Amino acid sequence: MNNNILEVKDLRVSFNTYAGEVKAVRGVDFELKPGETLAFVGESGCGKTVTAKAIMRLLKESVAEIKKDSSILYNGEDVLKMDKKRLHEYRGNEVSMIFQDPMSSLNPTMSCGKQVMESLMLHRGMNKEEAKKEALKMFELVRIPDAEKRLKAYPHQLSGGMRQRVMIAIALACTPSILIADEPTTALDVTIQAQIMDLLNDLKKELNTAIILVTHDLGVVANFADRIQVMYAGQVIERGTAKEIFYDSKHPYTWALLSSVPKLAKTNKQELYALKGTPPDLILPLEHCPFADRCQYCMKICRQQMPAETKLSDTHKVSCWLMHPSAPKIDPLYKREEN
Repeated sequence: MNNNILEVKDLRVSFNTYAGEVKAVRGVDFELKPGETLAFVGESGCGKTVTAKAIMRLLKESVAEIKKDSSILYNGEDVLKMDKKRLHEYRGNEVSMIFQDPMSSLNPTMSCGKQVMESLMLHRGMNKEEAKKEALKMFELVRIPDAEKRLKAYPHQLSGGMRQRVMIAIALACTPSILIADEPTTALDVTIQAQIMDLLNDLKKELNTAIILVTHDLGVVANFADRIQVMYAGQVIERGTAKEIFYDSKHPYTWALLSSVPKLAKTNKQELYALKGTPPDLILPLEHCPFADRCQYCMKICRQQMPAETKLSDTHKVSCWLMHPSAPKIDPLYKREEN
């Protein structure tokens, strides 16, 4: 029985620029179950945030185009066919988003409490008094100390960690079924990062909220995500459970990401691995493996043809020519560094 709360099939998003058509997302597929955490990881510009905003229908139609064959189904309902009234209910009530930078996302002219109250009055039809009581509950839920006093505080009066908690309170105010967290720990110190991730994990368990986590940092998702999708050049190049990605990944790009994560257990003083080169120009058609120019295991076929997705298990899939029976057997980069 299909119990997916969200199903995305062949999502393709392009931006029309003076230089040409930038194909930012190229055929992304995934599904999400209630109470599950799915992480999108990859470098900046790989299509993670564009995918998230497409789910929310937040891309400007004058600039961005979601291709006709794309499909986004929320509980079986086509999100791309929702009218303005239905979209108003969908955003906030059913799917909500925590944006990257809380300082620029919060309104500097409004108190933090009023910004939560505004969401409650707009989406849940509460009056001012009801909204204030609920806003206080939300501040307590996200563990903001001295919550009643913080309701009157303005964003600039709070620390980065507190502002992020306010953003989470706004996002959860209408108890959405899906929470999209776009780089929720960016610019926060390591201690606060851990607190925010623990908070999201606790809220997921309490409210059974499904979470889509968008991040470039594999270290953030290690103990948080149920499943991980690695994106590169607008495509999903590897997908699997957190255990499969961290301990049995198969794509050289995933190996590079894992190798660039600092490890406390490392005793030697060698330099942290850095992936050379830059991602491809997304205006180009990319008819072969997009990672070929940066891959140290690149073969002739990699520059000629796009690899098909190989199914390794029910949950683990990878798009790489190294999976071909005739390809050489490779010792993964991140595992070599551990030995």
